[in-house]
Amino acid sequence: MFKVLVVEDDNKINDIILQNIIKVGYEAKGIEDFNNVFNEFVNYEPDLVLLDINLPFYDGFYWCGKIRLVSKVPIMFISSRNTDMDIIIATNMGGDDFVVKPFSIELLMTKINALLRRTYSYKDLKADVIEHRGVVLNLKDDTLIYKEEKLELTKNEFKIMYILIKNHGNIISRDRIMRSLWKSESFVDDNTLTVNITRLRKKLKDIGINDFIETKKNLGYIIE
Repeated sequence: MFKVLVVEDDNKINDIILQNIIKVGYEAKGIEDFNNVFNEFVNYEPDLVLLDINLPFYDGFYWCGKIRLVSKVPIMFISSRNTDMDIIIATNMGGDDFVVKPFSIELLMTKINALLRRTYSYKDLKADVIEHRGVVLNLKDDTLIYKEEKLELTKNEFKIMYILIKNHGNIISRDRIMRSLWKSESFVDDNTLTVNITRLRKKLKDIGINDFIETKKNLGYIIE
């Protein structure tokens, strides 16, 4: 079943769109916090995004750019802004279609069906990311994204972040992390993990992520 994320701050329009998407058999979700559209996108993992341009906090062009950092999921702009420049910007930012308000719900649903059909008849293009407390791991290229910053991580640094975020709230022992990083039976100096953790923490701090990885003495590490 396809999932559609609706980024529309007009409650009446939002409700009408959601009702009609659900009526045709898809799942649909509206945005709860317009200051955290990207995080809601990551957590919901939609197959299609309907995106207004005029939104609280940041406009639709901004959120389109954020989404395109990690995903090629189809994005359809829905907006009363209908100048050629608006449509050009939407297209250049990565938008796949543009529907001008006011629109008929029948036209919108036809376009939604068409965009889903031509996208997913070829391949699944959903995001391959995980997120926790605003920190996003892109599993496709081993990068970390936080606010406006994109951080390149080594393979080991990425694996450490992945293990801790996937198990956030739980203490992960040093032994478990080491077995995940170095699966051969050859001896690995315990200090090697310490070096990796120290270097990772410095990289995180450099982009404003402080005290993200906590040490539990004699137990291991945890991300709350």
